[in-house]
Formats: sequence, structure tokens, C-alpha cells
Amino acid sequence: MAQSTQETIEKASKKLKSIQEIQPPKWASHVKTGPFKERIPEKRDWWHVRAAAILRKTHILGPIGVSKLRTKYGGKKNRGSKPEKFGKASGNHLRKILQQLEKANLVEQKTVRNYKGRIITKKGKELLYGTPKQSRGTSKTPTTDTDAGKPSQAAPNEGSNK
Repeated sequence: MAQSTQETIEKASKKLKSIQEIQPPKWASHVKTGPFKERIPEKRDWWHVRAAAILRKTHILGPIGVSKLRTKYGGKKNRGSKPEKFGKASGNHLRKILQQLEKANLVEQKTVRNYKGRIITKKGKELLYGTPKQSRGTSKTPTTDTDAGKPSQAAPNEGSNK
């Protein structure tokens, strides 16, 4: 059974908390995640949740860089009585998270078909989705010998068209 996106990110964020390389900096508890936001994040572990979400986005969209992530995590800026406009997210926290994920060997920088950015590693996929219990190609169904005693059916007379 497939997990929802929310469950995948929550499980991955719990695993990321145990990795020493991925820790929020001192300033992380005092910053907004973008100029369009009015307040700082409410969750105390928002750094690890965002790191797990970035790891997932790297797997889905990779190779991906800070600029594309800024657009992905952007939102609408409330400008009072004027119409709302889109604002990109802050790049510093996204950059630091990517650097920490790279230091933990969960993502790596690579160029794929003229697209430069970070892609997820095998270790990152295992952390995000868990190790597969059994690969699809190796599952064997047990065979039963119920047809062993029965005579095989011969093909009808192939050569005779009378």
C-alpha cells in the first residue's frame, strides 16, 4: 500500500532528526521562510520537515537547484488593498538545507542532459521510502503439482483437414 505524501515527509523528517549533519542553525528559530510570510513557522521541527520535503522534491524534480525550490515554496504576498502577487521563498534556508543534505550524502550535484542541480542518491531514496522488502522481479509464486497425475492434452489432428 502506498503512503501519502504527508506520511512520507513526516517519517523522513523523524529519520532526519537522528542525522548529525542535518541540524537547524541558531537563526532558524527567528526567521520567516519568505518575504510573503507574516510570521515565523509554528512547528519547532520545521527545519527537518522542510528538509524531508526538499529531499522528496529532489527525487521527483531532480536535478533541481535553489532557484526552482524558491519558486516551489513561494506564495502570494498580501499587499493590502492591492492585488496579491507571487513572491519567491527565501533562498538562504533552502540553500543551507541542500548543503546539509549533500554533506549527509543524501543528495549530490550532477548535470543531466544540460540541466545542472542536485539529485537524490541511493541512500536518500532509502531514507525517504525505506528499503524495499523484496524486489518485484524476484517474487516467485509457489507451484503446485495438481496437474502432475493428469495426462497432457494432445493437440487435435493438425494435419488433417477432411
